[in-house]
Amino acid sequence: MDPKFEEIVKQVKVDLLTPTQEADNVKLAEQVSRSFISDTITVPTKEMYQYAMHASLGDDVYHDASTIALEAHIAQLAGKEAALFVTSGTMGNQISIRTHLQQPPYSVICDVRSHTNVYEAGGAAFFSGAYTITLTPSNGHHLTLKDIKPKVVSGSDIHSAPTRLITLENTLNGTIFPQSDILEISEYARANGILLHLDGARLWHAAAETRTPINELCAPFDSVSLCFSKGLGSPVGTCIVGSKAFIDKARWFRKMFGAGMRQTGILAGSVAYALTHNFPLLPGVHALARRLQEGLEELGVGILSPAETCMVFYDPSTIGVEYWEVVERAAAHPKPLTIPGSRLVVHIQTSPEAVEDLLSIFRVLKEEKVRAGWTPPEGIVEKVDGLKNVYVRASRPPA
Repeated sequence: MDPKFEEIVKQVKVDLLTPTQEADNVKLAEQVSRSFISDTITVPTKEMYQYAMHASLGDDVYHDASTIALEAHIAQLAGKEAALFVTSGTMGNQISIRTHLQQPPYSVICDVRSHTNVYEAGGAAFFSGAYTITLTPSNGHHLTLKDIKPKVVSGSDIHSAPTRLITLENTLNGTIFPQSDILEISEYARANGILLHLDGARLWHAAAETRTPINELCAPFDSVSLCFSKGLGSPVGTCIVGSKAFIDKARWFRKMFGAGMRQTGILAGSVAYALTHNFPLLPGVHALARRLQEGLEELGVGILSPAETCMVFYDPSTIGVEYWEVVERAAAHPKPLTIPGSRLVVHIQTSPEAVEDLLSIFRVLKEEKVRAGWTPPEGIVEKVDGLKNVYVRASRPPA
């Protein structure tokens, strides 16, 4: 080998695997089983990888058989004409919004707590030039037509940005959006020429809990984003679904956004494994989340939003405890637990032992507070900013 090229080869070469990689992965999987941060942290299993490695080897920008088969399956599952595989839920939402909105000015209505509003870096404004109208549910749970109708901008007043799109989310912070209210909003939207998009990142949970088919849940919407890397435990991926014309345009935007992918067969294979083997696990996830809620309630911990699916929002002040105390005590456990704050997420790899250990920590903290003379104030109110499921992150006060 030419000496100069050999030197470059040495510079380029890299080995990402540690000498103890297999043991490290086992340790990481154990950490995931004891983390309540999110369901995005689930890790692929050996069985998932073994299935995925047999998928096709095509280039998705041109033709990849496994990815095309996945898109066809998801479109059929959702009752839509076509589907498009993208990298993430955020990309699925933002491409959908951009595809629906054609020429400014326009406005988009959404829940103030929604992922598109809070966790997508202002994407609707940046990518689509859209003005976002954020609404707070009057019932503290989900938006209704009563909330939306007065805020819709219509007419030809040049001072305003007409409402062209309503985006809903199901589930939102683990809560299920009643289908009856969705149908009422959809009927109004269609009658007024307004498009309807669903962030269905965790729609799988709604389907599992309500025993409602995916196509029925998707039927009222012009487009839906379905994520595979949250509740289903796939490493990467989301599909957006809609009409063929919508998906053709969305594919164009996907390329424009730099997200045209290449050998995606292994990702599609992972998704197929997750749909087949992990979706049936969701009822067990919901049961474990309810066990966590019930255990907290037995101890007197305030419940801000109950476990409708996989999330519990809690308030430890009802037993004299602050969030940072829970976080620190959980981290100091002989088998550490990871707690982010007010939101506790249970997922397909959460260990039942982790739930019981967490409840034990609350029990000990409560006993310590009582021994120190703490008594609950009268008429304590369980709320955070007036909403049942606002996510409060825990941080210790400065020393």
